[in-house]
Amino acid sequence: MESLDLTRRHAVAALAGGALLSVLPSRAFAQQALPPLIKLVVGYSAGGPVDGAARLLAPALSQELGTQVIVDNRPGAGGSLGGNAVAKSPPDGAMLFLGASPTITINPNVQRNMPFDPMKDLTPIAPLVDYTNVLVVNKDLPVRNVAELLAYAKAKPGKLFYGSAGVGASNHLSGALLEKMTGVQFTHVPYKGSAPALADVMAGTVPMMFDIIATSRPFIQSGRLRALAVTSRQRNRMLPDVPTMIESGVADYDVGGWFGLYGPARMDPALVARINAAALKMLAREDIASRLREQGYDVWSGGADLLATKGQSDRKLWATASKGIEAE
Repeated sequence: MESLDLTRRHAVAALAGGALLSVLPSRAFAQQALPPLIKLVVGYSAGGPVDGAARLLAPALSQELGTQVIVDNRPGAGGSLGGNAVAKSPPDGAMLFLGASPTITINPNVQRNMPFDPMKDLTPIAPLVDYTNVLVVNKDLPVRNVAELLAYAKAKPGKLFYGSAGVGASNHLSGALLEKMTGVQFTHVPYKGSAPALADVMAGTVPMMFDIIATSRPFIQSGRLRALAVTSRQRNRMLPDVPTMIESGVADYDVGGWFGLYGPARMDPALVARINAAALKMLAREDIASRLREQGYDVWSGGADLLATKGQSDRKLWATASKGIEAE
């Protein structure tokens, strides 16, 4: 009888253990639940600044996670098409979004038919980098500084065009803000990403744009573009000889942006924590940090809560700054 009781106790323990695993599977297995392939979705075209950052970070994130991470470009609607694809995907980590701040904070304010709500349909995972824009013009445009640009544009109201990554992109609103603060009229030309816009500035199709320093600096150094001013309150270390917009006479002009890592809504917190930890290790690596600095980015690392808070505060900020701008 004693051996029979022992057997019964073992059976009950086994059944109880199985029941426990069936009730709590996500936390028990989240640590090894990464898919063999993760698509890092970029909402802009290849060759642009967001794509450039993604292609630098994806291999490093692969190393830290121990699984393959590849870049998946899905351009259009100021990054909203890529963000929507991730928002609609299963919350298993197989699709992540390298979200540029305009997609998260500006698009909800300017896109009438935005297919998803970044605050409700995405899970913040990790902040990555922040950045400053630079105002660049075609090398043949007869202006050498912001004052000359404004005088030139004032003499030709509405006839000086500027390109951007799309309606509501940070470089679009950088131009719109310049118009509002100076009273000078420009004409906006939206593209599907910064790369084709920048190519057209160099070709002379459009004479100017605001662009991330990461992608414009090589062309500024080679003489194919002329830099007039950076949009931050302080000068940027990568372009130390280029004045700020404030130094150039546009008082209180201070515009920047950032990139963050997001997943679909309803991701398991343990999975979010694992990917965040990998991102922190990646950004702490000097080889990654130095390459980001060389491109004009600043490392911006921290917890998922930091990214969530920044997204919410910037969305409120741009609600005022983007008033009167609407994208389909």
